[in-house]
Amino acid sequence: MFAIYKREVYSYFTTPIGYVFMAVFLAASGFLFSLSTLQSQTTDVSGYFQFLMFAYIIVIPLLTMKTFAEERRTRTEQVLLTAPVSLTGIVLAKFLAALTMFVTTLLLSCLYFYPLSLYGEVNWARVWGSLIAMLLIGMTFIAIGIFVSSLTENQFTAALGTIGILLALVIVAMVNSLIDSYVVRSVLNWISIYSRYANFTYGIFDFGAIVYYVSVCAVFLFLSVRVFEKRRWS
Repeated sequence: MFAIYKREVYSYFTTPIGYVFMAVFLAASGFLFSLSTLQSQTTDVSGYFQFLMFAYIIVIPLLTMKTFAEERRTRTEQVLLTAPVSLTGIVLAKFLAALTMFVTTLLLSCLYFYPLSLYGEVNWARVWGSLIAMLLIGMTFIAIGIFVSSLTENQFTAALGTIGILLALVIVAMVNSLIDSYVVRSVLNWISIYSRYANFTYGIFDFGAIVYYVSVCAVFLFLSVRVFEKRRWS
């Protein structure tokens, strides 16, 4: 498993994918940070993190689209399936490699808070709470992207499919108020990624939300394993 993890991390820096992801992520987050804080002359970072969550819909598929789709396209998938590593280990190795790239880039974006702290008083509880939420949401989105990538051999299809699912999960809370049925609203609110994010923006450690994000992540990684288990025996 560790060998696959190292190979995947290394591949992000031997192909354009890793550099494109980091460049797009940092450019988008830098622009959003400047727009929502520096140009607005405020130290309130809640708007920045909300915008960043929508940016995830575009940038995270760049990171996950190649994870398994590329293996199928280059016909190296059979090498993985016959390797002396469990399917769970293979999926986790690829997930952790993508997560490593994501966390590294997210931490680099934290440098934006330094100039902000020079010109005003930053509510660090809200910053750290929002960062934890961004990490959990990013982790969940990566798991979804890996699952979609496992279903196809076309990276472009994998990226579009992931964008569609992520967009639906984020905007479902926004259309919730337009629905008259209480039951439907409750169901949509329960599955919404966005609705569980709010408490973190106030510096509140929401354990229930953490369980939700980890559970969704685990479900999609489990589904990815099942996809490859079926393919192994087909």
